Amino acid sequence: MTSEGAVDPGAGAVGRAAGTERAASALKAILSGTDPGDRLRRTLEQALVFADASLAALYTPGEDPGLLCLAESAGVPRTLYGLRDAYPADGDTPVAGAHRDGHPVWLGPAELAGYAAARRVPAGGFSLAALPLPEGGGSLLAVTERPDGFGTGERAVLALVAEAVVRPDPATAAEGDELPPDLFALAMDTGRVEAGDDILGLFGLTPREFDGRIETLLRLTVPEDLPALMSVVEADHMSLGERELEFRVQRPGRAPRWLRLRGRMLPGGEGRPARLVGTVADAATVRSDVTDVARVQRLAAALATAGTVREAGQALVTALRGPLRADRIALAGLENDRLVVTVLDPPDPEAWPEVWRTQWRTEWPDAPVRHMPTLAAALRDGRPRIWPAGADALEPALADVGPGGLAVLPLPAGDRAWGVCLIGWDGPHDFGADERALLTASAGLAGQALTRAHAFDAEHELVGMLQRQLLPRRLPDLPGASAVARYLPSTAGLELGGDWYDVIPLPDHHVALVIGDVQGHSAGAATLMGQMRTALRAYAVEGHPPDVVVARANRLLVDMETDLFATCGYVDLDMEEGTAWCVRAGHPPWVLRHPDGRTERVEVEGGPPLGVVAQAEFPMSPLGLGPGALLALTTDGLVESAGTDLDAGLDRLARVLSAADPAHLDLVADALLDGAGRSDDVALLLVRYDGMALRPLRESWTVWRVPEAVRHARRFTRRTLRAWRVPDSGVDTVLLVVSELVTNALVHTDGPVRLDLTLIGGRLRVAVADSSPRTPARPTSVGWEATGGRGILLVEAMSAAWGTLPVSGGKQVWSELPVGPVPSVQV
Repeated sequence: MTSEGAVDPGAGAVGRAAGTERAASALKAILSGTDPGDRLRRTLEQALVFADASLAALYTPGEDPGLLCLAESAGVPRTLYGLRDAYPADGDTPVAGAHRDGHPVWLGPAELAGYAAARRVPAGGFSLAALPLPEGGGSLLAVTERPDGFGTGERAVLALVAEAVVRPDPATAAEGDELPPDLFALAMDTGRVEAGDDILGLFGLTPREFDGRIETLLRLTVPEDLPALMSVVEADHMSLGERELEFRVQRPGRAPRWLRLRGRMLPGGEGRPARLVGTVADAATVRSDVTDVARVQRLAAALATAGTVREAGQALVTALRGPLRADRIALAGLENDRLVVTVLDPPDPEAWPEVWRTQWRTEWPDAPVRHMPTLAAALRDGRPRIWPAGADALEPALADVGPGGLAVLPLPAGDRAWGVCLIGWDGPHDFGADERALLTASAGLAGQALTRAHAFDAEHELVGMLQRQLLPRRLPDLPGASAVARYLPSTAGLELGGDWYDVIPLPDHHVALVIGDVQGHSAGAATLMGQMRTALRAYAVEGHPPDVVVARANRLLVDMETDLFATCGYVDLDMEEGTAWCVRAGHPPWVLRHPDGRTERVEVEGGPPLGVVAQAEFPMSPLGLGPGALLALTTDGLVESAGTDLDAGLDRLARVLSAADPAHLDLVADALLDGAGRSDDVALLLVRYDGMALRPLRESWTVWRVPEAVRHARRFTRRTLRAWRVPDSGVDTVLLVVSELVTNALVHTDGPVRLDLTLIGGRLRVAVADSSPRTPARPTSVGWEATGGRGILLVEAMSAAWGTLPVSGGKQVWSELPVGPVPSVQV
């Protein structure tokens, strides 16, 4: 019996023996059942698992017997310990000494300090072992950061690993012989490559098509993967030893294929160039438990294409959860001393601790960092922290995330932490050296990617807000028609777009439909788009005909002296008659769907784009719409792209429009945008003309400037109301309003005056137009002795609504009065 806290030597010996037996069983299984291509690496990995090594490396004689070259390694990067790719066989190094003398070399930190190479080591405090391989095959080198170095049990395990290692000798063809189908050999001085038929097939080439140049294979590689691949195949970047890399090759019309390259750099000799020899295989057919190097490469490739925080976070979860067999992963960003979770896997609240569920305010929970002091300390420290099962001093918010083990990875963003990644296991989990290295590398990559993605998200939100402010918030309700609109920003970059649409209600049941596109994708284009939309709306509301509206907008853009131009389509639609006048300024034609499903392009005569020619003419063309007709106006982003010409795009739009149900405009718009390319922004405006159920009654009277002009106007109004059978109860009020509006126009303006009466649905509109743009002033007060100023007050008091409109350089003052139910002409 031993006292509490004492160490039982017998128990330690039993534990060492058990560890050695497990290592022997694992090595036996690897030697008998593992793919030969992975056998060496898997053998070295056992030193990490059973000997608690952080690095294991194999050095073997190369084609130059005077050099011991790195053949394979496992664990953390060897550069952390100052290890090189090759050592002279007769040099004063542990690797050379073990190989030359045939005896193991065990060195602690103090002994290592005596070597000259130790001065180049980035970090000290580690122990090193070098063991000779059987039959002079080289040396096994292992490094541990344990304070007491390699113990008796670990040394026995390393001896087993050294015995199990078989010197790698990749099969290569003799000079002039044909290579096996899965091997390649690259001459580093000329760039000429010999490749087997299987490898060429992976690149989509036949032996007859391949010219033997490495550049031919590089051209087929996905551009994002070229830098990593070039570091392997360029001599200036190559060092001796084993190399492994995953990269993608392009396949026309299909997703890129992942390939895995494994090779070894063989030094040259007299008359022989250095060569890179090895294999290339389809990564999908290789063992599923890929190496950590490959995982990091795939994570880097996924993060390179992730545009948003959610996409980058999901890429990190995908890269880590499966290989680590984790039960849950959380990714949270640090915002104003508060952790805001962006990704949870699994996403169900029940899978997370109770304290997390109480903070589940929105889609994901968030909580102050001060509630988790252990996490706050890890963020300040900036280094990954690991707590095994049963660790003390963990608050429940963290302990319950990983009762069997918890990894906390601060995600660096320059000199601060972007956030943190929590990885938890329910069952007891052992953290090996390779796993720690994978977590550290993944955290660094993710931190940089998430910083970029966060900036992307913030800028994207700003872009979206600006774009929403520049476009109509909602479309107006139209008498006799329905309209829907869509805007899709470009997904190529974050730049603002210049596409816009507008629906402008005009007097007398007219409506202006506008579609436009400013050249370019920038803040300048978006700003100019807002200015052009405002200008067109202002000119239209002033009452100008379509050609004048567009011509004035053109002159405005020319006078702004900008380098940008704009295309525009403008349709003035009469809701009562179903007729329209159209103007096109360099814009793609629109498409009209007839009630029977037929479609046609509206090929109206057009003028040049706005902002090109100051005195350009923009002719008007008529267009007729029957009830049930559907007019589609769009920008070129929907119908034209790098791979689709304008005619093909318009034909596609016409086909979809013909097959759609015009009764549901939202579904029609979604169908038109489905599958649309997003290299350019898209604006779409759909208007279905139904016709007005009640057609207004209209009459006009030209008011002559004669002494009895007001009496004539009242007589005309009375006669018209009698013909329309307006009840007598409302006639006196109408006559009073007519008298005041006509008198005001005659007294305060010069030029012609016109009186318009419009009756629809029991509501009469009285409108008096004159040539003065000045709006009638409403007096704030009128004294009892005043001789004028009461007219507008009377109109305001008697009217249900009143106001003024600009009309062709003048104005129109109008008043609406309820006159009760009266017969109207049915359409």
